[in-house]
Amino acid sequence: METRKNRLILAGMAVALLLPVLALAGCVQAPAGTAPVVNVGYQQEGIWVNGRGEVQAVPDIATLNLGVQAQAVTVAEAQAQAQQAMEKVMAALKSLGVADKDIQTTGYSIWQQTRWDQDKQVEVVIGYQVSNNIQVKVRDVDATGAVLDAAVMAGGDNIRVNGIQFEVDDPSEYLEQARIKAVADAKAKAAQLASLADVKLGKATYITEGYDVPVVYPTRYAMAESADMAGGTPVSAGETTIVATVQIVYQIA
Repeated sequence: METRKNRLILAGMAVALLLPVLALAGCVQAPAGTAPVVNVGYQQEGIWVNGRGEVQAVPDIATLNLGVQAQAVTVAEAQAQAQQAMEKVMAALKSLGVADKDIQTTGYSIWQQTRWDQDKQVEVVIGYQVSNNIQVKVRDVDATGAVLDAAVMAGGDNIRVNGIQFEVDDPSEYLEQARIKAVADAKAKAAQLASLADVKLGKATYITEGYDVPVVYPTRYAMAESADMAGGTPVSAGETTIVATVQIVYQIA
């Protein structure tokens, strides 16, 4: 009886092992002795190339990141000092033709100032610091130094200059030129590859674009020694490179 039971168990195991093999064999349609055909997909077909085009442009706007900072024993006193300083800065900017739409508040903060009391082993509040930051767009690049000087003089010891940058306000015209160069660059590469591979270049089946319009940050600037100095602080916008890139896929005819 025990022997018969063991035989039944072994037979069941054999059937269980045989079923996956039969199922797998039923899925294979390729004739014996031949490898199955693998389709790697369309993304592996054709000639893929990247193109790049560059155009030089002179920035036509400057952006000043300015702020005022005040510190006092109470919040109210610190706020009053910061408000007065910012009002003077705003008035100076507008007197030089900066429009309201080109002045934007970018940050406002109040921080508690403390020090460590070594004797009592506790933090002691010694005052409050108020900061008010704005971003100013100067549409006349040549006037950037004068605008910067006026803001600094108006803000006095409360003024903070957090940075300056130059950019092209409307880069579309430059991007069109860069795009033409990028496509020509990609087409030339594809034609060369087709020639080297002894194949005929077909039509483009896929195109994607990218671009880069960098912001220029001057390495340094110095406050004018005198308010009478023509042009104010010497600031140079320099030149920036606008880049267009493309990726194109060509058929092999």
